[in-house]
Amino acid sequence: MALTDLEPASRQSTAEFIADRLRAAIMKGALEPGAQLGEAELAAHFQVSRGPLREAMQRLVSEGILRSIRHRGIFVTELSLDDVVDVYRSRSVIERGALDMILADGRREATYAALESAVLEMRDAAERGNAAAVSDADQKFHQILVECSSSPRLVRAAKTLLIETRMCMGALQTTYPDLREQAAEHAALREEIRTGAPPKVRRMLVEHLDDAVQRLQAQQENLSPQQP
Repeated sequence: MALTDLEPASRQSTAEFIADRLRAAIMKGALEPGAQLGEAELAAHFQVSRGPLREAMQRLVSEGILRSIRHRGIFVTELSLDDVVDVYRSRSVIERGALDMILADGRREATYAALESAVLEMRDAAERGNAAAVSDADQKFHQILVECSSSPRLVRAAKTLLIETRMCMGALQTTYPDLREQAAEHAALREEIRTGAPPKVRRMLVEHLDDAVQRLQAQQENLSPQQP
């Protein structure tokens, strides 16, 4: 194949840009589960035609972040308790895979260093009682952990799951009654990644994610309307 057959690298398309902004809005809770996305309003907001907007929304539909209901429109996906369990089980598989690559490839020290900013942000937010900022730093911690595996495929898979995690959280922001406990748990996991025996590190990560499921289930049950 001649070089002339290769298209030059292009900048991020309008549809990709809009998709990224919508993902961020969903992850931050600005677009809540169940919210309907109005084409006219969003097109005016982004100052684009409806073509790239529709392309962006269809990308998120294919990722499961949005859902299309015929004759009604496009909505932010609402996740059930079964979805919550599935999201965290999937995250456990991906993050354990990332951790195994980190441990096997001698990236423990680099991962420890990379996770520092997330832990410091979490501690600072916890001291200020800022649950939203603690949740942001929590997401950042797990995103960095997967990125340190240097596996583009794991990173791509984790990206959607982390957005779905925030969707699971909804307005809760955090399931920890004491934000400092959440920060301390991540700080301890970071230390184990640096020096702990591999079986212990893996067990700690799995238990951390399993505990998150149990906390979310308990919170959701408490928020559900009581049956007469």
